[in-house]
Amino acid sequence: MSALRDVLMGPIYIGKGLMTTLKHVVRPATIQYPEQQKPVPPRHRGRHILHRYADGLEKCVGCELCAVACPVGCIVVEAAENTPEHRVSPGERYAKRYEINLLRCIYCGMCEEACPYDAITMGPRYDLADDHPDKFIAVKEDLLEPLSASLRDTARPSAAPSAQKEPRKW
Repeated sequence: MSALRDVLMGPIYIGKGLMTTLKHVVRPATIQYPEQQKPVPPRHRGRHILHRYADGLEKCVGCELCAVACPVGCIVVEAAENTPEHRVSPGERYAKRYEINLLRCIYCGMCEEACPYDAITMGPRYDLADDHPDKFIAVKEDLLEPLSASLRDTARPSAAPSAQKEPRKW
């Protein structure tokens, strides 16, 4: 009985397999990676980004709350005082040294949650592969967003983001 059923159902199974094959021939399942990248979900936590205000000043004031909130201790922040000739951030202090060890980071987003000025966020980049462990120490210059991206920012340097009336664009 089961042998007869297998003989009769065989062509149906072959037809289902061919339909799956034809579906992927018409619509390729792969992407051309370096040129095309997969869209990431809205809450994806990728590589860190240090933001700037629209006038180019850094948002990070060196408060070290992100380093304290980090459960694995992969963030190092060294604060310094702003001087009139070396104006970096809107406050009296700025982050002279900002480093993240990306090999130790667990991409939990706690640094992003702890920052009162929205200075650090987790970006959409997921291509983090490299060939040497020293390249996974992201310094401040690597993390800072380009000035062109900060021009679209609606934040003002006068207060923390929670006190701002205008919504953020990103």
